[in-house]
Amino acid sequence: MEVLRRNTDYALRMMVAIAKQFKNEESMSARRLTSDCNFSYELGRKLLQRLHKADLVNSVLGLKGGFTLSRKPSEITLLAIINVLQGGIYLNKCLANDQGCKFEPKCEINSKLAPLQIQIEDYLESITLEEILRSQNKKVRKFSKHKKGRL
Repeated sequence: MEVLRRNTDYALRMMVAIAKQFKNEESMSARRLTSDCNFSYELGRKLLQRLHKADLVNSVLGLKGGFTLSRKPSEITLLAIINVLQGGIYLNKCLANDQGCKFEPKCEINSKLAPLQIQIEDYLESITLEEILRSQNKKVRKFSKHKKGRL
């Protein structure tokens, strides 16, 4: 099961690439972004349009045009980007809105997943593009400590 959709992953990668240019005040073209991030130009343009519409990036026209962040990297969180591209991350459909599901109020699962949902959202809200740039050189564990198919 993927938590982040492919397009969201691509948008996050582009936002990090654009954030790297923030101090230099340089814009990055859609072609360069998609080439550097290794996916199609057409898809990249669509994602950038969504990010622009959500006021996460600015579009600069002209010969030296391209995309820049609409605000400081310290002011753009992973959750904000994820929300634009896929409407959030939810452990279960019942956690995606305040209406719950047909199993409430007697749902044993919701009472355990809801706190985890809040932790996930809080964690993603706490990570900014600036923090990602600062931590890029640190090594992190790539895989979960739990193996697939094992409980």
